[in-house]
Amino acid sequence: MGYNNILIPICLFLSILLSFIKKITSKKVSSSPKLPPGSMGWPFLGETLQLYSQDPNLFFSTRQSRYGEIFKTHILGCPCVMLASPEAARFVLVANAHLFKPTYPKSKERLIGGSALFFHQGDYHFHLRKLVQSSLLPDSIKEYIPHIESIAISSLYSWSHDDDGHVINTFHEIKKISFQVGILSIFGLLDSNYIEKLNENYHIVEKGYNSFPTNIPGTAYHKALLARRRLRQILSEIICERKEKRLVEKDVLSRFLNYRDQNGNILKEDQIADNIIGVLFAAQDTTASVLTWILKFLHDDQNLLESVKAEQMAIYEANKAEKKSLSWGQTRNMPLTYRVILESLRMASIISFAFREAIIDVEYKGFLIPKGWKVMPLFRNIHHNPNIFSDPHIFDPSRFEVAPKPNTFIPFGNGVHACPGNELAKLEILIFIHHLVTKFRWKVEGPVNGIEYGPFPVPEGGLPARFWKEEST
Repeated sequence: MGYNNILIPICLFLSILLSFIKKITSKKVSSSPKLPPGSMGWPFLGETLQLYSQDPNLFFSTRQSRYGEIFKTHILGCPCVMLASPEAARFVLVANAHLFKPTYPKSKERLIGGSALFFHQGDYHFHLRKLVQSSLLPDSIKEYIPHIESIAISSLYSWSHDDDGHVINTFHEIKKISFQVGILSIFGLLDSNYIEKLNENYHIVEKGYNSFPTNIPGTAYHKALLARRRLRQILSEIICERKEKRLVEKDVLSRFLNYRDQNGNILKEDQIADNIIGVLFAAQDTTASVLTWILKFLHDDQNLLESVKAEQMAIYEANKAEKKSLSWGQTRNMPLTYRVILESLRMASIISFAFREAIIDVEYKGFLIPKGWKVMPLFRNIHHNPNIFSDPHIFDPSRFEVAPKPNTFIPFGNGVHACPGNELAKLEILIFIHHLVTKFRWKVEGPVNGIEYGPFPVPEGGLPARFWKEEST
């Protein structure tokens, strides 16, 4: 009896203790952050094939509908967390930017260059970014207006024909304009022989960049790696010439060559080459895509086109009377045209998301974002959220008569890593539209509602169209 009297209280005590421990443990488990909902897809491949085999906007929107505004997936060899709200975009890009470094999949870094300012953060890349930004500020780019005008006018005349059978791929032709403007901002006035070589090899790299990253001889990706080496050699020749001539210019290359860190160290040629190629990538396809969409939206709404034309003709007639060219001040005073650009940026959302990587474990709204995972704020999902923009699938420039709420309109990204060339892109577009609507007409041929991705969205077929000169001008 004595033994049982001792055993029973001990058992009861142990039972209570175990129950208490289980409660404490369960509380800890339930309170610790968990991974967001979502599917990681197949081993190694993840959901990359699903992303590449369909409209990427459908890929992201269906997962947002299924899992909510934060979800996980696995694409391009990386585990990812997707964020589809303005608050989340601000959390990653602005409020906690120091916890999320800019990054791209390794396959893409190999083509642009590992030291490009788009891929990293820290003092070194902060100073490089400042160099690029200083080259693309209004005080610098306003000097490019006559050159951009010349490029735009020359291109438009080359597209226009009296016969009805000449149809061009608008996107491909506008890419040539954006490439020339990108070259202008990086090198200033560059020898045409160099421009031709850069153009040829850059487009091979571009095709590989947008292809499935398989490094097998004969594939687009492998060809791109070889073209990347040739680009490096061409840039080395240009750098060597620039050093010999000791030119003092305001372009991007000159600022790279004149850079000295706090210890007096200069940039190596590999570092300069990586960043020049990175700037070219940022300058071309995105601007060309937006401008192609603007032509489609204006073509689809003739009343809007006539209103834009009236705004631009007032400027054109004033300059014609005084025998002046387009001025910087005039490009700053095109309110309707500017709203058309903003609405086109929202509708098309050329940059659908940003690539970041968590440098430590981060908790957001009760979910864990593990260290090393890619984090992707989904700009397009935000721009097409009906709770933010009413009737988001309707093209309506008047919605920008009032400034959008913070973090709801981020076509160029946000925070310290926002696109440094956005002012140059807008200037290029404004100049092109001015000369297009005041001197030319165009008609879209073939399909008008389809979309292609490569990877940026463009109208189907690159917007096949005919252009002709207006007789009155």
